[in-house]
Amino acid sequence: MKILVVTQYFWPETFRINDLCMGLKDKGHDVHVLTGRPNYPKGKFYEGYNTFSNASEEWNGIKIHRSILIARGNGGGIRLLFNYFSFAFFASLRVLFIKGNFDKIFVYEPSPITVGIPAIVAKMRFKAPIYFWVQDLWPESLLAGGGIKNRFVLGFFNGLTKFIYKHSKFILIQSKAFKSYILEQGVEERKILYYPNSTEGFYRVIDEDKNYATTLPIGFKLMFAGNIGEAQSIETLLLASKILKEKNIQVKWIILGEGRMKNTILDKVKVNKLEKEFFFLGSYPVKEMPHFFSCADALIVSLKKDNIFALTIPSKIQSYLACGRPIIGSLDGEGARIISESEAGFSADAEDELGLADAVERFYNLSDYDKHTMGNNARIYYEKEFDRDVLIDKLITILGYE
Repeated sequence: MKILVVTQYFWPETFRINDLCMGLKDKGHDVHVLTGRPNYPKGKFYEGYNTFSNASEEWNGIKIHRSILIARGNGGGIRLLFNYFSFAFFASLRVLFIKGNFDKIFVYEPSPITVGIPAIVAKMRFKAPIYFWVQDLWPESLLAGGGIKNRFVLGFFNGLTKFIYKHSKFILIQSKAFKSYILEQGVEERKILYYPNSTEGFYRVIDEDKNYATTLPIGFKLMFAGNIGEAQSIETLLLASKILKEKNIQVKWIILGEGRMKNTILDKVKVNKLEKEFFFLGSYPVKEMPHFFSCADALIVSLKKDNIFALTIPSKIQSYLACGRPIIGSLDGEGARIISESEAGFSADAEDELGLADAVERFYNLSDYDKHTMGNNARIYYEKEFDRDVLIDKLITILGYE
């Protein structure tokens, strides 16, 4: 098949769609990607890119067609809307300059929903069906993650979402819990297919990497990796840390990543005198994550308390499971269910610092054998539910369905 993948984010930005495209290409399919100039997460164009450069590239045999967009800047609300709509507009124009025809159009939507607009233009031009992979529910994501409550804005995006879903042949959902929400938006049940995230093949079980261990503080280490945004509720980790500190349970919280809330969190670390507990190491290439994970006692996943986040499976959970590491969660719903079902760790309700502190203390007091067993359980569950090769074959079957 010749497949056009429409995604606002792509290599050198680090999103799961990169690996999925590689998987499709390795299975013999001709993969093209319509995307923007890379600027996530720092909000500035990557070195070597600017507004008008690199309209066409090739990466590992995948042809990339880049559109103009306005960089996301500091991630503020108005600037983000400019970022979203500039990609939707210019990518729609870019479609007109892509030569050839396509059998399928596959859309990756981790937000914004506006990525569906150029996909519809591509559908009309190439007479090819759209397969829309929902990572975030809209307009609920706008309300939960962006704090936008204006009824007109939410109504507009709800209408746009319904329009995009109507033009899609199938709606793929990364969490089974998404189904009821999308059904309420008028989508036929037959169009909704469960297709979860996997993770890149380099996420695997490895022995503790001494080269990385020497860069980390000594002691009991909990590690968070990913975006430092409002949705991740890092403040809950700070509050739990204070509780554990008062109990004289010494925990080193290691944060890998960047995000628009990082400076705010750093200020709160100082105010709460937690500089000896929290270590912000910045962002590293994703291929280094398994080496960092191998040095941690457990890995942390956290989200705000909100209905939409309870419906979501945070993509880092698959990475954590694949690396065979115990997991401690501060979240509701699907993510908490997976931690419990996999027997890979403990979880507390979202934004419940007392519950999180208790979960950390319970894990802290386990024997080395029980901690090791949790890590093994994590990898076993990953292979059963989220294996990369199995899921790529499943997607090919879905795309081949007429």
